[in-house]
Amino acid sequence: MLTANFPWLTTIILFPIAASLLIPFIPDKDGKTVRWYALIVGLIDFVLTVAAFYLGYDLNNPDLQLFERYAWVPQLDLNWSVGADGLSMPLILLTSFITTLAILASWPVSFKPKLFYFLMLIMYGGQIMVFAVQDMLLFFLAWEMELIPVYLMLSIWGGKKRLYAATKFILYTAGGSLFILVAALAMAFYGDTVTFDMRSLMAKDLPVNFQLWMYGAFLIAYAVKLPIIPLHTWLPDAHGEATAPVHMLLAGILLKMGGYAIVRMNAEMLPGAHGIIAPVLVILGVVNIIYAALTSFAQRNLKRKIAYSSISHMGFVTIGIASFTDLGLSGAVLQMVSHGLIGASLFFLVGSTYDRTHTLMLDEMGGVGQKMPKIFSMFTACSLASLALPGMSGFVAELMVFVGFATSDAYSLTFRIIIVLLAAIGVILTPVYLLSMLREIFYGPENSELTSHQVLIDAEPREVFIIACLLVPIIGIGFYPKLLTQIYDSKTVQLTEKLRSNVPALAQGSSQEPLALREAIVQPAPIVLQ
Repeated sequence: MLTANFPWLTTIILFPIAASLLIPFIPDKDGKTVRWYALIVGLIDFVLTVAAFYLGYDLNNPDLQLFERYAWVPQLDLNWSVGADGLSMPLILLTSFITTLAILASWPVSFKPKLFYFLMLIMYGGQIMVFAVQDMLLFFLAWEMELIPVYLMLSIWGGKKRLYAATKFILYTAGGSLFILVAALAMAFYGDTVTFDMRSLMAKDLPVNFQLWMYGAFLIAYAVKLPIIPLHTWLPDAHGEATAPVHMLLAGILLKMGGYAIVRMNAEMLPGAHGIIAPVLVILGVVNIIYAALTSFAQRNLKRKIAYSSISHMGFVTIGIASFTDLGLSGAVLQMVSHGLIGASLFFLVGSTYDRTHTLMLDEMGGVGQKMPKIFSMFTACSLASLALPGMSGFVAELMVFVGFATSDAYSLTFRIIIVLLAAIGVILTPVYLLSMLREIFYGPENSELTSHQVLIDAEPREVFIIACLLVPIIGIGFYPKLLTQIYDSKTVQLTEKLRSNVPALAQGSSQEPLALREAIVQPAPIVLQ
């Protein structure tokens, strides 16, 4: 077939970047033409991504697929090297989906629209590049590529404190990126051969002490992006000043880069160090869950409340990565995709609500559900998804992490009980602060001062369409998780076996949870109609 040799990933990465270069030459004064151009480019790239998945990706193959390699600097073994496996393919699909919807969410942008959509398309290609590249130096360049567009979108289109938030974002993330570069150079030049190829780096026999140093450097960099407390403080400020489409990119994709990189670099490339530091990841995950949930509960600013909620939910990712079980690692990947969908939907609705009320303070809201029933309904559905309501993707993801960690033989029974109980506190707090948030915004008597000064118009068709597009996979995965888990199951099983083989106490044991338990979670029994 002609599609077998088609450079899918290279096309998917470079097409939106190349298309963005034409935006300055599009005749347009009010932004209406350029927004349609950006949306069409986004839709084409999304179709290409789906086509690459269906035509070139084998669900049962745990190894790298859709692989492309072109020489760049042969003397240093630098290559344009891209590919996808079970860890990256779900996130590539998520990135294409969320970014296309974010372009549609950018419809109201009227200030410097050409620059805004130019940055959106650069982000489109750069984000997919992060998940697809198989060369450490390319990975570093892709990681850096998405920093500048986000900085500009925050500093130009953000709120009153946009310059502070943008500067804090760039200082944290660029500072963390230096650790990636240093670790990549150290690993590339270690030993007799110089290479930046990820698979070649995995094949190097790195001593455990060296691995620990590299693991620590990577962890600092990726803890900023995930984020892991105490390197999280840039995120509430960035979310507090961002516009709705930038929210969707931050919550839906950028945070997932941190989780993906920890799995890819820390766990897969440095398994010896991961076996030693994994308990630290578990503890950091629990701290994320509880601290961020308590902080979210205390927030009176709507954007900051949802931002801390995001930090709390990402704590389950680190616990799953450190579980040493197929189910736990599978739950971590599912949580990244699930939170990407749910986080994007909530922040989009926050932006829609702010556009109407012109306030983010919960004390100044109240009773707006009477005049905005569609937004009220959508906000309620997305909040229920965030608090892990059964039948939605968040419930399945958190359940898999809980069960995967609780059944892990890598930790003592006492440690597992303590961690599960502490994480459960965060799970209990989540519905408390989310439901109280809904009550303060939509229920009770109307705030006469708000309604007298603002025209509260209900959701328009574009907004309903965006939320519907996000709720369909949230509910679909919630009822039938295998829709997603089958994409990466073979990879997570392979990676878990590799991680366990590097821990002597686990090397002889099986990473497989009881089959009936696993199937009951990811593939519920079908309902037979008589």
